[in-house]
Amino acid sequence: MARRAFFWLLPHPFLTILLAVVWILLQNEFSAGMAVFGLILGILIPWGTSIWWPDTPSGFHVGRMFSYSLMVIWDIIKANIEVAWIVLSVSNDKLKPAWIVVPLDLVQPEAITILAGTITLTPGTVSADLSDEGHSLLVHVLHTDDPDAVRDEIKTRYEARLKEIFT
Repeated sequence: MARRAFFWLLPHPFLTILLAVVWILLQNEFSAGMAVFGLILGILIPWGTSIWWPDTPSGFHVGRMFSYSLMVIWDIIKANIEVAWIVLSVSNDKLKPAWIVVPLDLVQPEAITILAGTITLTPGTVSADLSDEGHSLLVHVLHTDDPDAVRDEIKTRYEARLKEIFT
């Protein structure tokens, strides 16, 4: 009964914490009042929108998500340098952009969304479309000599880890 009441009040506890922390960080000065207001926002926003949310994914591993996030941050930094190098050193006529279809093994909408967001956040790539059945993702790459290698890297580096996170 207490568990049911807890999830009625906090349907997405991690989102509640995230919203409260973001609110506090947006205020350039910490105060108890701002922390309480951030907590109130963190409770009200997920609670008020919970009827439109899908069920919480089962088997979500927070620790693996943390290491995945660190890897993505590193990849974003590395890709920024690579894209800057491409922009500065490769002329437009020698650029080799490509559209790549990435077949998906992921089935959870949250995992597919995180994969598409990861691809888009990484400079040089953009997730452009998800197939109607959710079985493949269309990705645009700024410059590549081997589109198959890019597809394989997305599947092994990102999708495989997301499958472990959303077991």
